[in-house]
Amino acid sequence: MMRFEDGQQIIKTRDDPMPVTLVRGDSSLEANECFKLADGVSCSWAKDNEEFGPEKLRERIEPWLTALCQSEHLSLLVGSGLTHAVHGLATDRPLAGMNAQEFQTLKEEIEIEAKRIAAQARRDSGNIEDQIRVVNELLRGLEILAASKADDAPERKQAEDLRQELSEALESFAASILEGERNLASAPDGNGNEGVNRAQSEQVKKVKGRVAAFNYLVSFLMSFASRSGTRDRLHIFTTNYDRYIEVGAEVAGLRLIDRFIGTLAPIFRASRVDVDLHYNPPGIRGEPRYLEGVARFTKLHGSVDWVHCHGEIRRIGLPFGVNDIAPYLQAPGLKGATALHLMIYPNPAKDVETLFYPYSELFRDFAAAICRPNNTLICYGYSFGDEHINRIIEDMLTIPSTHLVIISYSDPLGRIMRTYQRLGRGAQVTLLLGNHLGDLKTLVDHYLPKPAIDRTTFRMADLLKARFSAQVQESPDPSAENKGGALS
Repeated sequence: MMRFEDGQQIIKTRDDPMPVTLVRGDSSLEANECFKLADGVSCSWAKDNEEFGPEKLRERIEPWLTALCQSEHLSLLVGSGLTHAVHGLATDRPLAGMNAQEFQTLKEEIEIEAKRIAAQARRDSGNIEDQIRVVNELLRGLEILAASKADDAPERKQAEDLRQELSEALESFAASILEGERNLASAPDGNGNEGVNRAQSEQVKKVKGRVAAFNYLVSFLMSFASRSGTRDRLHIFTTNYDRYIEVGAEVAGLRLIDRFIGTLAPIFRASRVDVDLHYNPPGIRGEPRYLEGVARFTKLHGSVDWVHCHGEIRRIGLPFGVNDIAPYLQAPGLKGATALHLMIYPNPAKDVETLFYPYSELFRDFAAAICRPNNTLICYGYSFGDEHINRIIEDMLTIPSTHLVIISYSDPLGRIMRTYQRLGRGAQVTLLLGNHLGDLKTLVDHYLPKPAIDRTTFRMADLLKARFSAQVQESPDPSAENKGGALS
């Protein structure tokens, strides 16, 4: 089993039969920008002890990703790695993780079960999602027991106390999500006014602040969303509860289409209608083409601004990074809504709740989008910790024309490489793993496709090819020239 070490990178692209492990080089170049093959590793595009930087890696990665992004169908699965990367660019400090909460009611039982669930997912300790999952199941059991008990039964008191603690934990969890949004929105501008410019890579490396973070986020999204009108548009999926993707799309002018219908308080609709935007190119007959700057969007695990109230799921008008969510739950039409009604986690268990509304619809969209021929799925910042998602990806790879691209800053628990080994379909998988290959700035600066529909580049390539061919045909045969000289 391959595991990460300090500075190690794993790359598998194009015709690589196996993942290639890179380690830091010994030259005076910046440590994270100089690599060589690890001991005992060989490949067709690098020699033993040869040191190289992003220029050589770009030749392997950028054309390959550009070709994959022109697949007939393209999907992007984003995990918490994107949120951590953008937050780090804006604030230069780590994002707060999903720390466990303190539950007093049946504390020992909750901790034991949360640890057991975490161990199944190969995590060292339980996080707040594990606790919430356990508390929901425990609360439902107490409610069943208390239903046939007297009003002063201890089961009723335990259920009431546990429900209150769960509400407070969810409110705290939502507050931590909003804090991450607020940190991005309130971060200093930094020296990011020059934006992302590949020709000025040395200056870009020093860029920090809110403007730089938004520039990189926009470039990242548009690298995949820049689809020509003849291709099926990008479908973005995310397991995140925050709204970094939404705000990035808003800055980029990218219109997101999801299952919510309405303007003031959009309602989640199970009857999906493929409302889409098309245009008729002037002078071209036939079917209309997709309008540019549009993507489909699905939040698989819910969102901090989704509220379940009166049998409906609504997206409330929650400002990005607001200090407190409570006032926005008191709006007309949301009477009685509390933190318990926030759809910020699949309740009570991710794998079980996918059988129920609304997660059944969301995961049906995911399966329908990726499990079809000529589809490419790009995963960024997703740790492969959700088996219900992994199973759908595994089903996708049973279709020979599909392809999976995994880009990640790290693999601390080894889940990505274990999944790769278990899938056993290396020809359909591309790997870019490590603190260089998976870094958001490095990807945008060197390896991702150009974040624009660039017809000029293709026309230039065709023109150069035509001119080169013409020159070859017009040039005389050197042997003929020699013969003519000899005769004269």
